[in-house]
Amino acid sequence: MLKKPIYQSSMQLLVEPNYQSKKDAGTGAENQFADSTVEIDYSTQLTQMRGSQLLQKAVALLQADYPDLKAAELQKALVLTQVEEDKVKTKIFQVVYTSDDPEKTQKVLKAVQRVYQDYNREQQKLRLTRGLAFVDEQLPRVEQQVDRAENDMEQFRKSQNLVDPELQSRALIDALSNVQKERQSNQAQMREVQGRYQTLQRELALSPQQALIAARLSQSSRYQSLLNEVQKSELAIVQQRLRFKPASPFVQQAIDQRQRQRDLLAAEVRRILGSNAAQVNVKGDSGLSVGQLSATDLTLASALVESQVNLAALQGRAQSLAEAERSLQQQLQRFPSLLAEYGRLQPKVQIGRDTLQQLLKARQDIALEIARGGFDWQVVEEPKLGRQIGPNLKQNILLGAVAGLMLGSVAAFIRDTMDDSVHTPDDLKQATVPLLGMVPTLQLEEGLASLVPFREAGSLPPVMQVVHWQPFRESLDLIYKNIQLLPSAAGLRSLVVTSALAGEGKSTIALGLAISAARLHQRVLLIDADLRRPSLHQQLDLPNQYGLSTLLTRQTPLRQSSDIQLSHSYTDIPLSILTSGPIPADPAQLLSADR
Repeated sequence: MLKKPIYQSSMQLLVEPNYQSKKDAGTGAENQFADSTVEIDYSTQLTQMRGSQLLQKAVALLQADYPDLKAAELQKALVLTQVEEDKVKTKIFQVVYTSDDPEKTQKVLKAVQRVYQDYNREQQKLRLTRGLAFVDEQLPRVEQQVDRAENDMEQFRKSQNLVDPELQSRALIDALSNVQKERQSNQAQMREVQGRYQTLQRELALSPQQALIAARLSQSSRYQSLLNEVQKSELAIVQQRLRFKPASPFVQQAIDQRQRQRDLLAAEVRRILGSNAAQVNVKGDSGLSVGQLSATDLTLASALVESQVNLAALQGRAQSLAEAERSLQQQLQRFPSLLAEYGRLQPKVQIGRDTLQQLLKARQDIALEIARGGFDWQVVEEPKLGRQIGPNLKQNILLGAVAGLMLGSVAAFIRDTMDDSVHTPDDLKQATVPLLGMVPTLQLEEGLASLVPFREAGSLPPVMQVVHWQPFRESLDLIYKNIQLLPSAAGLRSLVVTSALAGEGKSTIALGLAISAARLHQRVLLIDADLRRPSLHQQLDLPNQYGLSTLLTRQTPLRQSSDIQLSHSYTDIPLSILTSGPIPADPAQLLSADR
């Protein structure tokens, strides 16, 4: 009986999962703030789409055309898988339906497609609605957190008179670094000016104040003119004293004139020096030399005064820089605690503002997404009329043949495993009985003439040619030696050679063993006891009128001359042979006779 045809139709959908796992979720607001209770992956999406709840809706759509269709039947015949490309799963789902009606396969898939797209829109709306409710729930709480954080920051800035402690602390650190650099540079300049000042002071042998007074007096032309008049008066006094007596009116007149000139000089000194005029005694001879500096000394005096001024300026700058450094260090000492407090308040404000901004943007995006109505799953491949996929006669025959071969191979293997018969020498080696030896195999029709090189091939029967073949002869000698070495061979008088099947070489083996025993000077009688298919007499060309069968049937004793044949005609070894005799009617009964 032929099977009904089987038809199959398929379709493919590009599925953007409404339920995404956290590791695959997008960065959009509608994904970030979606309800976490519906965040699952593609595997769960597949399970949902295979569920009986959705398939029952498809069955309801098909009731008019297929009233007997059940959800369980549809679920069993519908296969939903995720398409893979180079072992990478894609976003494309393939839906396959199998039935005995090609039109039914197409209609069922169209109904399933409609159900899946309706399900997608419902899930999108549910997801976005829950996301919007979640955002609306979070907004008041986040706004309160932002207000508290900003109030705390405002109070901190007012109480500490700061705007941004981090920027201000960096500004103070930079200022302190600059001050320290300036102090180092100022100290270097002070050392340089101090050295120059000390050198100038040693060369002039004057203090800076004295050098300043001498320079000012030396640069006054009136003072220098009066000083010259005083010096001239001094010279006139000396001349008058040389000419006149000290009490002479001429000497006294010259002294009076000098005094008047010194008074004028003192007045000029007071005009030039002001309050410092007391340091110059122009009435004495030592005071007259103060304002008499040469051009070189005047330059050195100016440099000395300049060095003193520069040194004083540098010392004043050093003091101000030291005070500025102490002030900056004191200000910086309070910043570690301020920075810690600011570092605690600032992240709260920033995180709160960012979260609030994200929530507001998410609310706007979700509202727009709800208003837009979401997006449909794209149909990559539309359902088509079902194509026949079975039955395939050729394929079934081929499968049957392959199955038969496999079953036959298994049966042969089982039979071979359970078979304990001996087929090869390897099988015999695995037996528990001792292996006496191995006899080489020879096809008699293949080169019998080469077995006995020193005799003509036609002078001996084929069996004797085999027996005299050296490899066969040596193997039989070895077997006979192994028999003699057996523990059970002590007192052994007879030896039986038999086989399970005919033609396996019993006669040849028995003849070879008999010759091996006779070569060892044993008296040997070879008996052909095969009463059904005797062959020894044929192989050795011996008469068979008398033999074992006649010996067992008659009552007379064994006659050596008539019953037993000798093998002298074929070998020099003495060997007696008792053929089987005529074939009896019942060989089994004859062999079981008492005689």
